[in-house]
Amino acid sequence: MDKDLNNQIGKEKELKENIREFFDSAVKEEREGKFNVAVTLYFKALAVLADLYILRKEGKTPSSHSERFRILETKYPEIYKLLDKNFSFYQDSYRIKINKEICEVLKKDGEELIRILKI
Repeated sequence: MDKDLNNQIGKEKELKENIREFFDSAVKEEREGKFNVAVTLYFKALAVLADLYILRKEGKTPSSHSERFRILETKYPEIYKLLDKNFSFYQDSYRIKINKEICEVLKKDGEELIRILKI
C-alpha cells in the first residue's frame, strides 16, 4: 500500500472518531437540556462529516472553515446547503438561548450525512 493511501486511511479513521465523539457528546448534552452546547457539538460533527466527504472525493481535507465552505459551494452544493443552513444556528449558539427544535434539526442533518457517507 502506498504512503498517500495509508495517510488517507489514517485521516479517515481520525475523522470518524471525531465525528462519533462530537455527535455522541451532542446527544448527551441535548438529553440534559443543554441545547446551546448540543448545537455547537452537532455543528462540529457536521463540519467533520463534510471534511470526511471532501477527503473521500478530493483526497485531502480543508485547512479552514473558509476552504471547507469554498470547496463545498463550488463542487458539492448539496452538502454546502446543508452546512450553510446550520451555520447560522451554530453562530446563534454564542448569542441566544437555543431551543430543542433547533437541536433536532442539526441532529437530523448529521444523521443524514452519516447515512450518505455510510458510516
